Amino acid sequence: MTTTDDGQISLGGDPPPEILRLAAQAAGNLNARQTDITDSMTELLAGIEYLVADQHLRDLMQASIEGNVKTIFHVIANQIPIDHLQASTAAVEYALRLAQRGISANSLIRAYHMGQDNLLAAFFDESQRLDCDADLKVEVMHYVSSVLYQYIDWICVYLLDVYEEEQRRWSTTTGNVSASLIHKILSNEAVNVATFAKETGYSLDQFHVGIVLWTPGADPAHEEVMMLERFARDLATQAQTSSPPIFTAIDRNTGWAWLPMGKTAKTVTVAEIGDLVERTNGGRVSIGLPGYGVSGFRRTHEEAEATKILSLASAGHVPNPVSYGDPGVAIVSVLTRDLDTTRSWIYEVLGPLADNTPSNERLRETLQCFLRTGGSYTQSSELLHLHRNSVKYRVAKALEERGRPLTVDRLDVEVALQACQFLGSAVLHTAK
Repeated sequence: MTTTDDGQISLGGDPPPEILRLAAQAAGNLNARQTDITDSMTELLAGIEYLVADQHLRDLMQASIEGNVKTIFHVIANQIPIDHLQASTAAVEYALRLAQRGISANSLIRAYHMGQDNLLAAFFDESQRLDCDADLKVEVMHYVSSVLYQYIDWICVYLLDVYEEEQRRWSTTTGNVSASLIHKILSNEAVNVATFAKETGYSLDQFHVGIVLWTPGADPAHEEVMMLERFARDLATQAQTSSPPIFTAIDRNTGWAWLPMGKTAKTVTVAEIGDLVERTNGGRVSIGLPGYGVSGFRRTHEEAEATKILSLASAGHVPNPVSYGDPGVAIVSVLTRDLDTTRSWIYEVLGPLADNTPSNERLRETLQCFLRTGGSYTQSSELLHLHRNSVKYRVAKALEERGRPLTVDRLDVEVALQACQFLGSAVLHTAK
């Protein structure tokens, strides 16, 4: 293996055809297990600090690993020159997100080298199964290790350029000092309150309302970050806050903000900001409850984040904007953490009433309204714009579908119905 005048890595001549054939065979066998290899490598690399700060970042990392692994298998199976390759979209996007969040490029490069070692071990195990003598197996591994080295060298150089350019661009659109201090608070690190106020212009010695703003587009424009920051200021004006908000961009389509509420634990309601949100270009907003001081700054953000996760899982069933203080949001946001378990629990509580059918949806809506009104057929009929007898029929039919009356588990039924309303098909049972 040598380096050419233009800096490219050369394998030092083509290996014999038999070595290429055996290497291609090993790559093909591993490609058949590509999903398992990707999952295993994701678990391994997730142990590197900060690389999977949240589920979105983990999903991006897994997509990046999948793209790289597939490419390597194809390079070896088809003898594709490295200089003919293009980096996968997921690999580039993952590097961009790390730059945007201020996560060290060293962690990214370490991940690639750990992945290289992991994949080389997989090739070694596979080479031992080849039907050839030991000397040929050694030559196959020498060839594979050379290709892996060449690929990792190329992709790391390419992604470092991408990372550094994004870091330079990002530093012009976000307050790095503010972002660093905010992340320290959210990570439970000690932050001097006076220093925070001096550096950011925002006082921690007051009530705060956490806001998460995001745009659902897959490839938002650069201007989206500035739009989100303007939107946060507009929200603060609408909510009549005591001073300007503090804002930090998390990536190109997500921003975190805190609205300063002074010494009053004033909530920000959906009614207050609903019209303003409607006028945005598809922007979405989740809101936390008021919290005081450093711990309140952290807690109201956690509530807004939990509400965002619920909104994303709901596939449009949750209104926009949505607040952690809205009826049912807090409890259902907890259930959202494990949808498989929640789906099973809902079926245990509701039985066939949890089947995902249009008729059952109407029955669940009626039963939910009936329970919210304290079991009043009259109030339910007014709210649902139905005849009182229709409400009685639907409630009876819902309980018949469930298979048991409302006795000791009424609260469970109410929570399960609320989860069905917010999460829809994500937690409903597929009727057979």
